[in-house]
Parts: sequence; structure tokens; C-alpha cells
Amino acid sequence: MSSDLYIEQLRAQFPILDQQVNEHQLVYLDNGATTQKPLSVIDAICDYYQTSNANVHRASHALSNKATTCFEKSRTKVQQFINARRSEEIIWTKGTTEGINLLANIFARQLQAGDEIIISALEHHANIVPWQMLAKQTGAIIKIIPLTQEHCLDVEAFKALLTANTKLVSIAHVSNVLGVINPIKKIIDLAHQKGAKVIIDGAQAVAHLEVDVQGLDCDFYLFSGHKLFGPTGIGVMYGKYDLLQQLPPWQGGGEMIETVSFEETTYNRLPFKFEAGTPNIAGAIGLGAAIDFVNNLERSVLEKHEQRLLAYTEAALKGIQDVVVFAQNLNKSGAISFIVKGEHSTDIAMLLDAQGIAVRSGSHCAMPLMSVLQYSGTIRVSFSVYNTLDEAKVFIKALQNVIQMLQE
Repeated sequence: MSSDLYIEQLRAQFPILDQQVNEHQLVYLDNGATTQKPLSVIDAICDYYQTSNANVHRASHALSNKATTCFEKSRTKVQQFINARRSEEIIWTKGTTEGINLLANIFARQLQAGDEIIISALEHHANIVPWQMLAKQTGAIIKIIPLTQEHCLDVEAFKALLTANTKLVSIAHVSNVLGVINPIKKIIDLAHQKGAKVIIDGAQAVAHLEVDVQGLDCDFYLFSGHKLFGPTGIGVMYGKYDLLQQLPPWQGGGEMIETVSFEETTYNRLPFKFEAGTPNIAGAIGLGAAIDFVNNLERSVLEKHEQRLLAYTEAALKGIQDVVVFAQNLNKSGAISFIVKGEHSTDIAMLLDAQGIAVRSGSHCAMPLMSVLQYSGTIRVSFSVYNTLDEAKVFIKALQNVIQMLQE
């Protein structure tokens, strides 16, 4: 089967793509913000509410048992998907943002003035602001890995930033703005040599790259379900078992306890110690279905297809007068960012939307990176498995028309 035919068959599983927007066929190129959902995920969520809606772990009746079984099967699917050693290392969260906040709140109890946290100039606000809040609370120091002139992480500068006081390193696997794949294995190894713990924001990576947390040897790895063809409001925090055992819980309430009295509370075993309250059961089941969907894909075919889309689009953009493409000719996944000289990124995005083309514009929750790039915002096109070369060509043609119209 040709790759083009395979992509067409995949597209048929995403009902939202078969619609008109502003009297044009929808071209959805905002997958870095959220991916669309296949029918199998939608059906799994509906099936839970229609046939087994009940709370998990807390009752002996049939519906609760069925819901609990499906819920925990999804945890096992995540474990296998990222090659964690144990299912207890998989903690459900609302998403990557909550996972990073969870860790920041826990480590705030352990860090002190002078301890160092290293992040990078590429980070999403969700991997900046929680550490700033922690630093303000504890007196810890935040250090920033700069970018090279080519807009990739400066690993040599990172080596110089590491000291015996470095306690945490928190880095994106893939930049949400530039699509650059960061050398996280090298970063993890260097940080561990100094005894630092490493947190990886995998939100932009899991839908494009095969992730092996044991191979990476990261201490924590986080991602969001809605960027992996799953529902919103569900995410994952992986943590090494021994570390999770040592860390105290963040939130208190039901499920995370073993015993409670007015004198003392003892905490539940992993992973439930970090899962206070009723979880997003339907979300976890939907994420499990999304992982089933991804596991059934021809990943090698799709990787080549994505690289073809990226290569074509970057080359075509570079051929348009007044377009500046960032992070050119780097190892990328999923996304390309660019600007049009003299034009506001939001104007470009709105005029593309008028032609049915969905892209992202603005700072992409990465204002510090915008300062480095010296622009207030960029236009980002981000691809997924269901995008086609024809869609990329439609986008390029539409962009050329928009620029011509604005410059007349």
C-alpha cells in the first residue's frame, strides 16, 4: 500500500476533518495545540458513559469493577507505551501542566536557598512559571540554557551551567514553537553526573517519537493525552518508582490515603498516593484507546511521511519572499515556525482561516523564546498523521495569496 493511500485511510477515522470551514475544505495544521480524535477514542469514551459509568476502586458492585478494570488497563497501556518498568510509575494528571506543578510543589518542600534549577530558552510557560514560583518560595536559583545561532540548545553552555548545587533540570523533549528535537539523552546523562534529577516535558514528543523512559533514564517524563489523539483533561506523569516512593503527596483527600484519624493519616501505595479525589476515568479510558490507535499505526511509514511534509513545507516557505523560517535544517518533529516581514502573525492566521486553514499564531506560551527570536510572535504550522502533502501545498498557495493581498 502506498503511503498516500494509507494516509487517506487514516483520515477516514477522524470525522472532524470532513467538513467545510468558511466555505473551504478544512485543512487542520494546529496539531501542536491539540490533535483530532479518531472514532475509536470517541467510541471508548461514549461506551464508558453508556455502559460502565461508576467510580473506580471504591465499590464492590459490577459497574465499579468494570470501570476499574478499564481504568487500570489504560494505566498498563501507558506503561508499555513509554516502556516504564512498572505500572505504579504511571500517575494520572490533568495534563503536562499539572504534572510539572505537582513536581514543583513537592520539590518546594525539599529545596533551599542557593539550590539550582536549570531550564532552557525554548520552554513553554508551563515549564517556566512553576519553577519561578518555587524559586520565589525557596530562594532557589533558575539558570537558562541559551540557544545557538541555529536556534538549538547550546549543550556546551549547559555543561558550564551545571554545578554541585544543581538539583533539578527540566527540559522539553521537543520545542512546541520550533519543533526542534532536543538532545535530551545527553542532557540527562550530564545532569546525572552532577546528581541532579531530570524532568522531561514530552507533550510535543509522544505523538511523533517513540519514547523509552528506561532507555532515556529520565527521572520524570510528562505528557498530555489531548496531543496524542486522546481527550482533554487527562495526562501522565511517569516517575522512577524509588523516587516516587520517597516523595510526599501533593494533594490530600480520598483515594490517596490508607488510614485517616484526627491524630494521623497514612498514605496509600503507589500510584494512588498522588491521585487524590475522583480521577478523570473517561479521560484515562479514552487515552488508553488513543494508545491502541497509535500502536496500530505503521510508525516507520508515518515518520517518513511527516519528514516529507516538514521538508516540503520548510523548503517552500524559504522560497517565499519576506518569509523568515526559524530553526532551519535542524532535526525537527511536528512543527515549523515562521514570520512574514512587516506583517502581524495574527493577521496572517486569520486570513488563512478565512480559507479554511487552521494554524497557530502568537507567542505559543513561550514569551521568553520570542524575546530570543526578537519577534512578538510567529506563525506555526504543525502536522499530524492525517495531514497530506496536498494540504501542505494548499497552505503554501494560500499563504502566497495572503502575502500578496497584504502587500498590494
